[in-house]
Amino acid sequence: MRQLLTPLALALIACVAFSAPVQAQDAAAGAKKVAMCIGCHGIPEYRASFPEVHRVPKISGQNAGYIVAALQSYAKGERKHPTMRGIAGSMSEQDMKDVAAFYEQQGKGEPAPAEVAAAPAAIASKLQACVACHGTNFSKTLDGNHPKLAGQHADYLTVALRAYQLEGKSTVGRGNAIMQGQIKGMSTAEIKQIAAYLASLPGELKTVPQSATR
Repeated sequence: MRQLLTPLALALIACVAFSAPVQAQDAAAGAKKVAMCIGCHGIPEYRASFPEVHRVPKISGQNAGYIVAALQSYAKGERKHPTMRGIAGSMSEQDMKDVAAFYEQQGKGEPAPAEVAAAPAAIASKLQACVACHGTNFSKTLDGNHPKLAGQHADYLTVALRAYQLEGKSTVGRGNAIMQGQIKGMSTAEIKQIAAYLASLPGELKTVPQSATR
């Protein structure tokens, strides 16, 4: 005689049946998946023209967790950028993890110094709020889901920070509530000062030239 399964047992079976195994990120696999990335991020000093002319970010050496989070935000439309949304939307979760692992390990090198030059007095107080997530040297972050900022291109940082101030735009803007709160009251001049300071700091971020025909 068959025994009836309890509701709890049925729920546990359902969880096992419908939970796909989460695979570890694979940098070697990621190296085979970056064809859509290297046309911009594999060219040093490459400039994009949307929403204004600026250098694309250095992502070699960036935290893998942050790269995944950024790609997910583009795919969901929380970060509004037509090109990046199209690329991220074509990627599976595993693709994102593998590509992120590739770029994180590609930038491995000398660790960033523990201490950095003091920020200009005009922006020092505003940068204090950034330390909690991005680290005192802006390279050793709270965790891998936050971006390293030290040494990033100033013009990119300016565009990225200003995007958090934009609301109601269909093709540009960023929807992170914490960042929106931090940036909301800043002037463009202050944002540019912060971006210039962060760009001046030594860090692990870089652009590694890659051939588009490999």
